[in-house]
Amino acid sequence: MACLTSAIEPLRAANEITGTKTFVWSVVGEDKSPIVSSAEVRFDPDCSLDELRECDGLYILGSPNSHFELGTASNAVVRRLARNGVTIGAFSGGVFPLARSGLLDSHKCSVHWVYETAFRNEFAKIEATDRVITIDGKLETASGSAAVFDLMLLHIEETLGSDIMTEVACWFQHPYVRGDDVAQRVPAHQSTETQDMLPPKVAEAVKLFSEHVEEPLRVADVAALVNTSTRQLDRAFQRATGQSPLKYYRTIRLEKARQLVMYSSDNIAEIALAVGYSTSGPFVRHYKQTFGITPSEHRKNANQFRVENNGAVPAV
Repeated sequence: MACLTSAIEPLRAANEITGTKTFVWSVVGEDKSPIVSSAEVRFDPDCSLDELRECDGLYILGSPNSHFELGTASNAVVRRLARNGVTIGAFSGGVFPLARSGLLDSHKCSVHWVYETAFRNEFAKIEATDRVITIDGKLETASGSAAVFDLMLLHIEETLGSDIMTEVACWFQHPYVRGDDVAQRVPAHQSTETQDMLPPKVAEAVKLFSEHVEEPLRVADVAALVNTSTRQLDRAFQRATGQSPLKYYRTIRLEKARQLVMYSSDNIAEIALAVGYSTSGPFVRHYKQTFGITPSEHRKNANQFRVENNGAVPAV
């Protein structure tokens, strides 16, 4: 819902400001059946995918579990449009069905940090970036709803000029326009700060933690790599996050595990291995301590809330 309105509203405002219909849009469904959003709001498509003939851009919205019901046929339509010079893009979780179409092979794309581990797990050969927006030729991806707004502002600037773009941004009190050189902001666990606001040594350590999930590093080795002592690193983490480095590291690994629980079909033993646990027992115990629920229960509960045909993963 947020991505959809973030795409449409700036374009509508640009039309209103200029008194033109420079931008037009349609809601496209795989067929003409009502589309149910994650907020359980229904939309009637203006046309079906196979009826789409002329457009400048086609953007896919969906959850990480979404897929084309008509698989081969629908993917063929998307690829045909791409061959004909149409810009193809995806917003937030929509990057998953776009990747499944094959169009992102040998390209790079923006992946929301919430989905990053699950995306890399399924599409190891696609370059997933932490940029809010990625424009790779005629492929455009935006990591979340605010990034979608930024992408539309860039298109407004390209089409109508910077003055109109700035006025649109001011209409919505949008603070600034981010391009494809800006990294996503990621929350620091159990802190009111984001990771980019952490002290330098702590931020360096967090980066190393995030890069070594499957084969965890010792905290003492991380301290040496960031040129500090284990005791100093512990004190810095306690001041910045209220946690020890070891607990923070574990939380990073469990957050990535949660992505796999929610958005992959890997079984629990495979997920445990993917985040550095040699056996499932300690993993399940730590997961429950952190989230108040076991991985299997978490997956089962998530499946109950997914709308019909939204590709729920097996509750195993």
